Amino acid sequence: MKRTTQDPGYLSQTDAIMWMVEADPLLRSTILGVVLLDRSPDWDRLVERVERVTRQVPGLRHKVVRPPLHPTLLRWEVDGDFDIYFHLRRVALAAPAGREQVLEFARHCSMQGFDRARPLWEFTLIEGLEHGAAALVMKVHHVLTDGVGSVQLAAYLFDFEVDADGSGAEPPPAPAADGHDFMSRLRDVVEHDVEGLVDFARRNAPSAVPNLLHAIRHPQQAIADTVSVIRSIGRTVAPNTETLSPIMTERHLATCLRTMDVPLKHLHDAAKVAGGTVNDGFLAGISGGLRRYHELHGAEVDELRVSMPINLRTKDDAAGGNHVTVMRFKVPVGLSDAAERIAALHALGQGIRAEPSLAYTGVIAGALNLLPKQVIGSMLKHVDFLASNVPGVPIPMYLLGAEVQRFYPFGPTAGSAVNITLMSYRDTCCLGVNIDAKAIVDHDVFMDCLRAGFDEVLDLEPKVGQPTTTAAEQPAQQAAIEPVRREGE
Repeated sequence: MKRTTQDPGYLSQTDAIMWMVEADPLLRSTILGVVLLDRSPDWDRLVERVERVTRQVPGLRHKVVRPPLHPTLLRWEVDGDFDIYFHLRRVALAAPAGREQVLEFARHCSMQGFDRARPLWEFTLIEGLEHGAAALVMKVHHVLTDGVGSVQLAAYLFDFEVDADGSGAEPPPAPAADGHDFMSRLRDVVEHDVEGLVDFARRNAPSAVPNLLHAIRHPQQAIADTVSVIRSIGRTVAPNTETLSPIMTERHLATCLRTMDVPLKHLHDAAKVAGGTVNDGFLAGISGGLRRYHELHGAEVDELRVSMPINLRTKDDAAGGNHVTVMRFKVPVGLSDAAERIAALHALGQGIRAEPSLAYTGVIAGALNLLPKQVIGSMLKHVDFLASNVPGVPIPMYLLGAEVQRFYPFGPTAGSAVNITLMSYRDTCCLGVNIDAKAIVDHDVFMDCLRAGFDEVLDLEPKVGQPTTTAAEQPAQQAAIEPVRREGE
């Protein structure tokens, strides 16, 4: 069933996994965006702006419901009781309040689950900060959008000129509640399953005969290709029963949020020296910091297990939505030379992008959804860390005249020890660090190690007199692992 404005359709199998494993609160899939503003925008105008955005991006007015008689299927449905003032709030912190107090407020927000009877987002304007500043804490469930989708949604909320009025064309009317009863929902489920089978056959029928002829003419190659796919799927779903880190082993509901800034151009130029990308430099900085942290605790590690999103978004996908799959793999941590780490990570990234299992993401997720949720939860809780690299906005943004100073993203720990998410804004890589407070108890020490790991990478940057990248040559910041291009994209 095709997704439309009034009928947003069904959640993907990947989204369904994130939704269902949240029976364990450690595995909540909450995304936070903390926006630091130079001043507070007008409240009444902000309410109007956000209400307008919910009409332009109607997914913000939909909630998740479970259709009848289908254990692994979830669908979006219009919330007939939508209340803008439940989702958009306003608070003032006790003076003097600054970034530390904003992060503490955001930390409490991130640890609270969503009201599943409502759309899965909450925005809070924080006023009363030092020097007249303000902040906007945006809390969104991962099934509503991914990192790239969050940036796309920001384009509706924020302005790119300080005096922009943001009115534009009249937005579409708010979606009306559908009023489905039990039988109509049941018919929709049957129709969805039938259309899914027909669509699968339509997409695969054109290649069936050529593939069969290829197998007849080249049987050995066909067998090798099949074995390669099976092995790739095996690597994707292989269970991990213990963390590779000997010290970041505990898991707890309490978290700690920290931030870090890294100059984008410096990171790009430093990574380029070693033949890598911004993402390679990002991972090299993290792995260098983790090596230092383990060494301080008397533990040596050669590899750690990371989960990273792969962007599957195409130009035809609507703003928002979740269009990623997540790959688990081991990264080299024991390499003390930053250039060697970048080179190794670059080669590793190329291998991940070439995994045959990527073409079977939906099928794999559907199979995993049939497993007991404890099995999936055990796999997630033995990932050492999560990392995500989101391409951001290279120009200044404003919220009703208030200038955006920084935009920090925080991804969920989702059972890991720490999630480190990078989003570029203007000329800065804004890093949001979400730490499991039980897995990493000495937060300041960890952050010092992380900064030192990035310093190792930045020290590779060409010195004065050496060739470097000009602003015109510097490519746009890329997603964590670049989109896999498939036929028709």
